[in-house]
Amino acid sequence: MKKLDSYILKKFLGTFFFSIALIISISIVFDFSENVDEFIEKSAPTEAIIFDYYLNFIPYFANLFSPLFIFISVIFFTSKMASNTEIISILASGISFRRMLYPYLIGAILIGVLSLYLNNFLIPKSNVKMLEFQYTYIKNPRKNKDKNIHLQLSENNFAYIGSYAVSTNVGVKFSLERFNDKGELTYKLISDYIRWDTTKKAWNIQNYYERHINGTNEIINRGLSKDTVLNMFPYEFSGGTADIAILDYFELNKEIEKLKFKGSKHVINLEIEKHKRIAFPFATLILTFMGVAIASKKVRGGIGMHLGVGLALSFSYIMFMKITQTFSTNGSLDPMTAMWIPNFVYGALAFYLIKRAPK
Repeated sequence: MKKLDSYILKKFLGTFFFSIALIISISIVFDFSENVDEFIEKSAPTEAIIFDYYLNFIPYFANLFSPLFIFISVIFFTSKMASNTEIISILASGISFRRMLYPYLIGAILIGVLSLYLNNFLIPKSNVKMLEFQYTYIKNPRKNKDKNIHLQLSENNFAYIGSYAVSTNVGVKFSLERFNDKGELTYKLISDYIRWDTTKKAWNIQNYYERHINGTNEIINRGLSKDTVLNMFPYEFSGGTADIAILDYFELNKEIEKLKFKGSKHVINLEIEKHKRIAFPFATLILTFMGVAIASKKVRGGIGMHLGVGLALSFSYIMFMKITQTFSTNGSLDPMTAMWIPNFVYGALAFYLIKRAPK
């Protein structure tokens, strides 16, 4: 690498990591001040607060803020270079604007690869302890408001639950049906409620009525309680993002296939999460080049003008992604399309701004 590449890359990465460290420090202070009463009231151990919560808090929020702060970092130090006429000197020395972009590209790739790894592998594992701490000492367990839940457990087995309480792991009005290859009903069970036994890792069925059907013959059994193993688990009824957050890339793909087979409506949330984890790191390249194009021109407003434009564009990108995500969740927009549309739109804008940048 030439001295110029090293100079720009050091400024790029140094500004980015410094700004991320600053915002994370502020976030920790605000989060602690907000939750300190809960920590005291529920007697949270100091070791758990530091190592289980805040140590895992850092990579999650650092990655969450990275698209915004990579843009701000690029605009900040590039605008400062422009105001000091450093960029004019670089171009006047015979180095093309395109060549000047190389260290920016290297920096964006490094941060993008790091974000890709954090999104898909490190953060899901660190989220396990962080979420466990949150549900123990900060907030109450999630509630499931879904009613009349239908699930396909295997090729010929179907289940129905009237409603499910996540806090107690109890489902009411449970029924189970089994069909043969001809589509004929061979078994049906109806129960007042089922409960997940955390010790046995099985379902306990209470006050049940079951029918074994063989043509015109039928055997009817009644019982107060019995344990059984079913291809469904309590986390499938949470309906929130917390369970998604602890799945790495490969686990997420397996869960998507499982929920597709069962016909779960929550599969859309997992598909959105899968594509978001890939699309977000690619945004670092787009936002980096967009930042260079905006900040490389020396203007009267200086750094303040560039930062104002940069903040407006970065927040509009995040808002655009939220809008497309909503269309995918509540409409018919494909999750992959929803997560990549902002990158294509802002990628085209970045290309246009690079073309218009002073050379």
